[in-house]
Amino acid sequence: MTGSTETTREPGPRLGASEGDAEAGADTDVGIGVGTGRRREVARMPDFFVVGHPKCGTTALYEMLKAHPQIFMPDCKEPRYFAPDLRVRFLRGALERGERPSIPQTLAEYLSLFESAAPEQLVGEASPSYLMSNAAAELIAEAQPRARIVALLREPVAFLRSLQLELVQNHVESERDFAAAMAKEQLGPLNVGSDHAPPIRRYSDRVRYVEQLSRYRAAFPAEQVLVLIYEDFKRDNRATVERVLRFLGVDDTVSLEPIQANPSVHVRSVWLDRLIGRLYGGQGPLARASRRAVHATIPGRLRGEGLQAARRRLLYGSPRPPDEAFARELRARFKGEVIALSEYLGRDLVGEWGYDRLG
Repeated sequence: MTGSTETTREPGPRLGASEGDAEAGADTDVGIGVGTGRRREVARMPDFFVVGHPKCGTTALYEMLKAHPQIFMPDCKEPRYFAPDLRVRFLRGALERGERPSIPQTLAEYLSLFESAAPEQLVGEASPSYLMSNAAAELIAEAQPRARIVALLREPVAFLRSLQLELVQNHVESERDFAAAMAKEQLGPLNVGSDHAPPIRRYSDRVRYVEQLSRYRAAFPAEQVLVLIYEDFKRDNRATVERVLRFLGVDDTVSLEPIQANPSVHVRSVWLDRLIGRLYGGQGPLARASRRAVHATIPGRLRGEGLQAARRRLLYGSPRPPDEAFARELRARFKGEVIALSEYLGRDLVGEWGYDRLG
């Protein structure tokens, strides 16, 4: 399987593009040849995409596939390039803070992520936002019609609870109580805690599994789309990864170390976590003075990982399970979606996820 195609284009308008960029795009945005004039360098377009959801094992799968010698995955785990409807949120926040965006903004920047791939390697990327995006499936199909797609889904209540915990940890969600966070979405788009990010979509919008999968089934032949269930991955990591490797057409006998990535945590204090994060990562005089004080008072051998471990113990704890009555209420709310997904996949997820016990 190779990553060459004849045509591809920028997926929609990009933030901060200049008129000069647009003119250059007449040459650079056609095909995967990057450059102007007669001489063009052939770049690699990914052969496969891990499209999400977040908190469903996407990071662990990315790390394990990255370790396979026949596969190349870029260090940028979530390029989000083919989700312009969601990518703008991440770009805008960085630009308003005066930072260089950590995700590619142009086709050339995106393709440069894969420059180090060996010719014989399969190229892939993992962007969990692609499953949520309304545009990604069609744009990926236009750029790479032979791409293979891997989607991961999780029991809805566990998925949303884990997602809410991560958004709190990342200072995107300010409401630590799960029930209160879910209640807020009834008032409209989710209000986030960041000063620089526009609102993101409601939690429950993410549990439109059949609608999301249908976009990929419409854009790709059925044999190019693989749907995984997080609970299978968690229960038998190795068997699930071997299934993915067979789907991609690479050696499935390679021994890959099982990985648990990004475990959910409970943030004890959002205010303190944000303050310490600014001290660690900020560039202002207060942040620099605080770091100098730490370096002056703590021996070098105790800094680094030791400080990070102490920070984790101070700020984070094991997440509390959601209130069972509220969890049952949510399951009743999402039961129709689980029934539809079971029919769509030909698998009894209603029984496997315990939705048959709701009455």
